[in-house]
Amino acid sequence: MPYAGRVHLLAALLLLAAPATAQSAAADARTLALAAGWKASFLCSDIFVGGMDEKSVISNELEDAQTNLQPLLAGLEAKIDRAARRVEVSAGPDAPARVAQYVQGRGCVQLPIGGKAGQVPMPAELIGGPDRKAMDARPWPQGDSMATASLPAARKKALEAVMADGLTGDRFGKGSRTSALLVVQDGKIVAERYARGVGVHTPQRTFSVAKSLSSALIGRAAALGVIDPMKPAHVPEWETPGDPRAAITIDQLLRMQSGLWTNGPGSRTDALYYGGATVPETAGTAPVEVPPATRFTYANNDTLLAVRALNFDLGEAAPTFAYTHLLWPLGMTRTTIEGDWQGNPILSSQVWMTARDMARLALLHLNDGQWGGQQLLPEGWVKDATTPLGPQPPAERGQGYGRAIWLLGPASGLPEGSYGFFGNRGQYAIIVPSQRLVVVRRGFDGPGKEFQITDFARDVAAALK
Repeated sequence: MPYAGRVHLLAALLLLAAPATAQSAAADARTLALAAGWKASFLCSDIFVGGMDEKSVISNELEDAQTNLQPLLAGLEAKIDRAARRVEVSAGPDAPARVAQYVQGRGCVQLPIGGKAGQVPMPAELIGGPDRKAMDARPWPQGDSMATASLPAARKKALEAVMADGLTGDRFGKGSRTSALLVVQDGKIVAERYARGVGVHTPQRTFSVAKSLSSALIGRAAALGVIDPMKPAHVPEWETPGDPRAAITIDQLLRMQSGLWTNGPGSRTDALYYGGATVPETAGTAPVEVPPATRFTYANNDTLLAVRALNFDLGEAAPTFAYTHLLWPLGMTRTTIEGDWQGNPILSSQVWMTARDMARLALLHLNDGQWGGQQLLPEGWVKDATTPLGPQPPAERGQGYGRAIWLLGPASGLPEGSYGFFGNRGQYAIIVPSQRLVVVRRGFDGPGKEFQITDFARDVAAALK
């Protein structure tokens, strides 16, 4: 899915409003429903959460979508209602349209298949929060003022060359599509670049970087005495006496060691992400396959279940906890957590975050959980989260796994002790503690066009020595 150049306005309009094609008509109803859900979801979130225009959404999200859905998207008519902040996408002549509805502070919510706008109750709006302009005026990293620092001429020149290569993509992944690059050293931004309609305050979907945010949220709750990650997870679907899943701990879920059955790599969550399903009816139904802590299996459901358990323990505080106790205190005022139509957060993937907000989350970890003189994460949490424990990914990958954090080092071309947050389609934050360095890269990479983030971070680190 190489970048095909800037989309002409006429082509953009045709892609949004094209009638059903023979190819889409021949697809099965389920696949069409998922394709329509993909299109509705990204159009709604990119426009009403990210503030992007339709042409950019088409170029960035719809031209190189999930492989099995990509050929169908152009033939599914989309109706964008800006007044109602809603997107409806046809799923074929004999199927109900898929609907994505924006909810204040909650992003875009997919209605269940067959659900109609105005007939399905939406999660409660998130009202209030900090004044963004006032927060922006505060010094970095809490705000955006005094965020940058100058480099010596030689280092600046070397870093600029790496940044230029990272933006074009040819050197670090031919066909990859970079939208943002951000380098922070010693707490200050020393390089920052944007492209593809993305700017400093444009949030993009994080994909699985959301898992690392989930880990931090559980760490914050642990610091407040709400949850103990080493104890069994309180998942409502596991509360029946005798259910063997009730022994699985939060720590095992974060480390992808639940032992639960998965229906494919990553546990396929298309029904939840694009099919209008809910967290309880998808993640909550997986049975045990092997004893916990006996294997590593990367699974979206493990993160979803860890967060479901967190919300169970939080009770009435759950809907606002992430914002009031972590995101807003960190200055992450443009980060939005999306959820299902019943209000369950989809914190395995559906988070929209700017490059600077991702850097803030990385800095929290680099600073050992401290922020503005306050210990937001328990002492030792970051060390535990970045230490391998139990079964690990295959050795040939050259990477370990902690609590929803990828563990890097010399095998990845980076200094010992490095780690990172990784997400699909090119979302990355690399932390190199030995150099007090954070490297953020955002993108819209298509399948098979992976950006080589560890090579890029290695060259950034070398340029700054």
